[in-house]
Amino acid sequence: MRIVIAEDDPLLREGLALLLRAEGLDVVATTDNPDDFLAAVDKYEPDTAVVDVRMPPTNTDEGIVAAVEARRRRPGLAVLVLSAYVEQAFATELLGGGSARLGYLLKERVGRVTEFMEALNRVASGGTAIDPEVVAQLLTRTRADSGLERLSPRERDVLALMAEGLGNGAIAERLVVTDGAVHKHIRSIFSKLDLPPDDRADRRVTAVLRYLDEARR
Repeated sequence: MRIVIAEDDPLLREGLALLLRAEGLDVVATTDNPDDFLAAVDKYEPDTAVVDVRMPPTNTDEGIVAAVEARRRRPGLAVLVLSAYVEQAFATELLGGGSARLGYLLKERVGRVTEFMEALNRVASGGTAIDPEVVAQLLTRTRADSGLERLSPRERDVLALMAEGLGNGAIAERLVVTDGAVHKHIRSIFSKLDLPPDDRADRRVTAVLRYLDEARR
């Protein structure tokens, strides 16, 4: 796995590089601003990028804008975004183009090496990894008319774990239920959110993006 890191905090940037190299990964470049990050993506053609949401010059959304542009330049680039806070507008902006090979974690997760590496590997393998705290806050901010009010508490639990990027088996293990029960809950979620089978869309992604979008409004 070839990785580019974009993080303006020098301690965190170098700490991430050391951690990833210790795990046997190839960190091909570290940068502290969006322009150098995009230049590194063009030059090194990485498989994965770890990007801070807030970078110079304004420390607002430069990281998200750069991540979106990097995926435009290099389709299929896996991106794991790091943020100090839950910023739902940024999460939905990044996920708006599709959730495959995308992650959104709070920076505090970096210190939990096992969790961080699991998220990075999941994203690099084509999955999604959204921080549980991001999911929890977005769910509580979602408007009542989004359709989520129809879901039972257990169905909301299942949807939250879907949003984290977990598969059915992992959801069953987390909730201590059978795979069959998870399948039943997911079918019910799709029904209550009016998501019929459609070959043109992934209903799991659509369900997650629906409440992310509603949380932004």
